[in-house]
Amino acid sequence: MTEYAIFLRGVNVGGINLTMADLRAAVATLTVSRVTTLLASGNVICSTDLSAAELKESVETLLRVTFGYDAWVVIIEADRLRELVEACPFPADDPTTHTYLTLFSDPSALADLLEASTGLEPGLIVLGPEAAAWCAPRGGTLESPLSKLTAKPRFKSSTTTRNLRTLQKVVAAFKT
Repeated sequence: MTEYAIFLRGVNVGGINLTMADLRAAVATLTVSRVTTLLASGNVICSTDLSAAELKESVETLLRVTFGYDAWVVIIEADRLRELVEACPFPADDPTTHTYLTLFSDPSALADLLEASTGLEPGLIVLGPEAAAWCAPRGGTLESPLSKLTAKPRFKSSTTTRNLRTLQKVVAAFKT
């Protein structure tokens, strides 16, 4: 069995409200085990024999049917998520900035975001085909140019963004 992190996009914002207990119960109906939710922003970990692509399709279908919204998720294997978090060049606890990783289910979305963000400072640091790191001033994340770019409709179905501290908690929740 492979351990995966499932990251939902747009949960508990913009009118899409899910309790983590309901989310956990729904995901547990799939061919998965050891389902755990973390925080209230749509972070799930589980183990399964499904491939990442099969799990993505199953979870998106489940969420659409069960909760009635246009669900999109990014799936990353536990070991790969650990590598991405460790590779992030920005600090998790800087008093002036927040560090984010935008996660991708489609490498072409990363290419598009890189092109669209040319010239922005501090800019994106590509960690791999499924992640890029960036920083925003503390208290100014939603107004930051990269945050505005990732919110565009082009990226809705293939990206989600998490604070580095959140991802560290997800990594810590995997069995060792």
